[in-house]
Amino acid sequence: MRLFKEPLARLVTAKTAKFYAVLSTLLVLGAAVFSLKEPAYAENRQADVLSIGGSVTEIIYALGQEHRLVARDVTSTYPTAALDLPSVGYIRALSPEGVLSVNPDMIISEEGAGPPEALSVLKEAAIPFIEIPDGFDANTVSAKIKAVGAALEVEAEADVLAADIHARIAAATARAHDLTDTPKRVMFVLSTQGGRVMAAGTDTSADAIISLSGGINAIEGISGYKPISDEAIGLAAPEIIVMMDRRGDHAASDAEFWAMPAIKLTPAAETKSIVRMDGLLLLGFGPRVADAIEELSNAIYGGT
Repeated sequence: MRLFKEPLARLVTAKTAKFYAVLSTLLVLGAAVFSLKEPAYAENRQADVLSIGGSVTEIIYALGQEHRLVARDVTSTYPTAALDLPSVGYIRALSPEGVLSVNPDMIISEEGAGPPEALSVLKEAAIPFIEIPDGFDANTVSAKIKAVGAALEVEAEADVLAADIHARIAAATARAHDLTDTPKRVMFVLSTQGGRVMAAGTDTSADAIISLSGGINAIEGISGYKPISDEAIGLAAPEIIVMMDRRGDHAASDAEFWAMPAIKLTPAAETKSIVRMDGLLLLGFGPRVADAIEELSNAIYGGT
């Protein structure tokens, strides 16, 4: 009897060992398969941020964090890849339903989002709402980049990007001011809807980009974007007109624009000097500010 049990015991032991060896192999393979799928799963899980405001969206892309985005607002038109994201509407006319429909875990927004009642509903929903300070100089752009980086927990990358953009703005500004010893008078026209010229005064992004580009804002004594009388435009005597390059109700062809009574007697009309630029590039004060300075200053002074 003992002679029979020992071989059987050895056989059972051998089969048990083989079973565990196979099981161990299967577990290893399963873990390997899971680990191959995990990065894609993690990447999908990271899509949790709603970006509101074109400059904020540009900064997120510039930081290499575009995979975090679940949606954007309609002002976020650059880079073009952002257009593939769902839109929740206009930054100043948000609806709680539209925002909540994309299920964000975090909202990063430029200053000025609204209306206030919509923001109140979003705050009651306990979604972190991070407002990025606005401003129109190199220091503010750097601060915006760092604030977005802090929200996304990529502070080191934001510090590097902020320093690079700050240096580029300083260099572009210096080049622009070297183009002339006689700054030209520039008027930014926001719209001509209804035959009324709405122009940029001080405390605006248009005023700031004109100054950085080596020009002088021809509209003095007013703050913000305001309708300007024919007499005020005549006194401003702009030599260059700057407008956003766009279509729709706010657009005007060059011929229509120069025919306006308020415009046709200006120095700019005499030389037909008009510059049209992409609105987000021109006024956004995001990572492309240096590009905007170079493009506008070259258009004003004929640089290359």
